[in-house]
This record gives sequence, C-alpha cells and structure tokens, in this order.
Amino acid sequence: MMDEEKIKQGIRLLLEGIGEDVNREGLLETPDRIARMCKEIYGGLEKEADKYLAKQFSAQDSEMVIEKDITFYSTCEHHLLPFYGKAHIAYIPDGKVVGLSKLARTVEVYARRPQIQEKMTVQIADALERCLKPRGVMVMLEAEHTCMTMRGIKKPGSKTVTTATRGCMKDDYEKQKMFLQMVRG
Repeated sequence: MMDEEKIKQGIRLLLEGIGEDVNREGLLETPDRIARMCKEIYGGLEKEADKYLAKQFSAQDSEMVIEKDITFYSTCEHHLLPFYGKAHIAYIPDGKVVGLSKLARTVEVYARRPQIQEKMTVQIADALERCLKPRGVMVMLEAEHTCMTMRGIKKPGSKTVTTATRGCMKDDYEKQKMFLQMVRG
C-alpha cells in the first residue's frame, strides 16, 4: 500500500536536493500533487490482472482474436521516466473468450507499475495464458522511452519493440506472420 506521507517527504527532499526552494509559491503543493499522481500512475501495484480475465464467455470454433493499438503509459524502473506506446495482443481461444475491454485492462494493470518493457510484455502474455488457457498467445509492445529521448543518448522517435509468444503461437511462424500483418495493416 502506498505511503503518501513518504512520497511527499521524498519530493520535498528531491526539490531541496536540486536547489529549489520548497516554500516558493509554485512548489508549495507539488509534494501533494505528486503523491496523488503516484496513486494513479502506480495503481497497478495494488491490482491483479487475473480478476479482469476471470469473466469469460463460450466461443466454439473461434480463431485468432486480436486487440491492437492499446495505448499505454508506464514508468521505467531504472530512471523513473515514462515510456509509452501501443500494445497488440492476439490469442487463439480454446472454447473461451474474454471481453475485449479486459485485454486493455490487463495492459493497464501491468503498465501502472515501475518496470521494464520486456517484463511487461511477458507479464501480459503469462496472464493471458494462465487465465484463458488459450491454444496460443502473442503480445507485442512498441514504445518510446523518455529515458532515451530526453536524456542520455537523446534519440526522439526511436521505438523499442518487444514480443512474447506462448502455446501454438511460439513455433507457428505463419500465425505470427498473420498477427504482424494485421497489426501493421
């Protein structure tokens, strides 16, 4: 559970550490604003994706289900700077499907944690495999990392792409190709 007072203290120390006057008008409420923001952007730490994926519906003879262009915002655990982009999810049901909004909610749960994109991709794929027990899963995330664009190497526009495959999607290059064509199409 988040400790708002510790967050406020930490922000005051950070502001003092960079040479700011924590009592100046523009900064007086900043620790409180940051504490409220943390509840929102790190809210995934207190949630489990499995609850969103639990409500399922029968769907016999269903083939690949794809939800693409799910916008997400996350925070790099190395620099505490944002990375953001699009998630694309495919799964091949084995008799059960989940509501499409639940796929987006699953992405949100994992995006709202400090972490790395590679881990987030795997977490989404694993949650789908664990909860839906589909015949196959493929997840692709494309993101721009502000730790690369506004500091360090400073290469705006560069994107990091990560994938995770499970089940029959792991070795079925035709299904992977179909997924990629549909995402790019």
